[in-house]
Amino acid sequence: MAPFIRTAQRTLCYSSSWSKATQIHHLSLRPRYAISPSLFQARPYASESTTKSPFDDNILRILRTEIQYQSEYAPPQKPVTKFNSFTVEDRPGEQWITMRRKFGDTENIKIEATMFDGCEPVPKLEDHIYGGDVRLHLSLLVDISRGDGCNELEFLCSSWPDSLEVQKVYILRRNRMLARPYMGPDFRKLDAKIRKTLKEYLEARGVNDDLSGFLHEYMMNKDRIELIRWLRSVKTFVEK
Repeated sequence: MAPFIRTAQRTLCYSSSWSKATQIHHLSLRPRYAISPSLFQARPYASESTTKSPFDDNILRILRTEIQYQSEYAPPQKPVTKFNSFTVEDRPGEQWITMRRKFGDTENIKIEATMFDGCEPVPKLEDHIYGGDVRLHLSLLVDISRGDGCNELEFLCSSWPDSLEVQKVYILRRNRMLARPYMGPDFRKLDAKIRKTLKEYLEARGVNDDLSGFLHEYMMNKDRIELIRWLRSVKTFVEK
């Protein structure tokens, strides 16, 4: 999978301002699910050694303040584990999630989706200039397989808050990968009828605009969870 993920990274280039955009949107969603007690319950701060420097004390104070702010002002939701016919497998500490489902009697569908990896500015229609709002982007790989020994069909997709766009379609030969395989044409340059047919093929399997909207909401929440986890890891390191 790694070569295709690197292909996705080379194919999709977006503004480096996405991280700032993510921070702007952290406060835009409000919780609709119960907060996970294992992640957000109050924890006593470790007792500090009398030998700690004022610099370390200041870092710990700042980290504690930020953890409290992130946990209380815009607390993350408890991650869901299902969406329609898909199961959702979170990967704590990683930038990916995995979704799976069966389709019919023979097909297995696996989706691997990134956290936000880019954005594009949204123009202000009234004066035709770019404002501060952005559309966040994430990437996903959709693998469709039909049992051991068979080739797999893989779609590289761009996910926007309100739409899903196909970028590439691959045939994967898992048991005999070629040294320099032909990876298929640019999807956008295919005949319109072929593009429409392949898009309908995905939609019949639940890979559609609704899934894209779900992924954006899920990743917004995961971004907050991972931020709090990271802050706590840094604090634990400084405390030792």
